[in-house]
Amino acid sequence: MPDFTVVIPARNEAEYLPLTLRALERQTQPPAAVIVVDNASHDGTGDLARAWGAQVVECRVRGIAHARQAGLDAARTEWVASTDADSLPAPEWLERFAQAACGQPGRVALYGPMRFCGVSRPLVKLSELGYSTFLHACRVVGKPNLAGANMAFSRHAATLVGGYPEVEAYEDVLLGQALARLGEVAYVPGALVETSARRLSGGWLPFLWRHALNLSGHTRGYFGD
Repeated sequence: MPDFTVVIPARNEAEYLPLTLRALERQTQPPAAVIVVDNASHDGTGDLARAWGAQVVECRVRGIAHARQAGLDAARTEWVASTDADSLPAPEWLERFAQAACGQPGRVALYGPMRFCGVSRPLVKLSELGYSTFLHACRVVGKPNLAGANMAFSRHAATLVGGYPEVEAYEDVLLGQALARLGEVAYVPGALVETSARRLSGGWLPFLWRHALNLSGHTRGYFGD
């Protein structure tokens, strides 16, 4: 099965990053490399990642697209998997992606379900159902919605389409759309990632509004620092 490099963009994520790195330690298919892109942090994020044993790439140009691209440029494996510094890939995450990529020459990108963690069980279930419904609707209309917290792609294919566009936000979805024009993009139900509910700190309405902007193709930095 193909090897994967996991890329994690991180700006001031010393509080959350250790949990993500521990989740990667528990993978049933260990990553060939873990790259943490330190995006001009001032809380020791880079030092923490080095102490864990990750490869740290310094990206002084602030912005999520620049950080993700720096990680892609540093990767050397056939496939690259992307997650966020406040997210927890399930133990079978990389194994499920590898199984989906194996023996599929036209397949260039993969993505899976997500749900909140650290909240009540009903909210966990609601978030998983809501996001899965959203992803299904996007697939039906022919516009797969790939999120940087849970996606994987062929490094060669990503290079062919020019990598991540230089936008403030929506860079993950735009890369997914470009890859879909190049080859097959597949949804992998078992490749689950849990993500922090801190995005709900301002309430549900601002959260849903930001995602409505996302769906409209808005590329300004609306998810904050």
